[in-house]
Amino acid sequence: MNYHFNFNVVFRNIDVFLEALVLALFLAVVSLTLAIIIGLMIALGATSNHKSMKKAARVYVTIFRNTPLLILVYIIYFGLPDLGLTLSKNVAFIFTLSLYGAAYMTEVFRAGLESIPKGIIEAGYAIGLSRFQTMMDIKLPIMFRSVLPSMGNYLISLFKDTSLSSAIAIPEITYITKKLNVQSFRTFEVWIAAALLYVITSYLMARIINLLERKWKIK
Repeated sequence: MNYHFNFNVVFRNIDVFLEALVLALFLAVVSLTLAIIIGLMIALGATSNHKSMKKAARVYVTIFRNTPLLILVYIIYFGLPDLGLTLSKNVAFIFTLSLYGAAYMTEVFRAGLESIPKGIIEAGYAIGLSRFQTMMDIKLPIMFRSVLPSMGNYLISLFKDTSLSSAIAIPEITYITKKLNVQSFRTFEVWIAAALLYVITSYLMARIINLLERKWKIK
């Protein structure tokens, strides 16, 4: 093998890689935040006594969990303008990733809500709490603490899914790496650098999540 590694292209563009990393983290965090909000609303509908809301929640989860994320990105970014709604690249991708992530968060929250012992809920009613107070003071705090590991895993997953935003030319890690590869022809070097950025960042995120799990773990 006569290939000689030369990482100068990586060192010369380390600031570009870091900017791309920051953008990828921004896309992931904003998308997860919106996914949590949307997923929680749908999960509440899925666990309610209204059959129509339960059915709508199942349809939403089925559609978004079984459609490839890249297809959804193309539909939102390239399809919506045909209907008169044009979104910027970042907004279109965040919107798509949020809807996609919400389908998974719905199932996480639904399982979390259904796992709460009924005795605890009945105790809340017994001391005079309303349905809303029981939800806000008992059910949601217990549910969020129990599903924190799953939420953390999806944050890492969404961070890695930001690589698909390169399909619509958002300058995150994958897009920047493709560009540098074309400019320098140092395929191994630039893609190894990109892989390391994903691995190291995901590992650090996992460590932070583990610390939060131990801090907020239900005794």
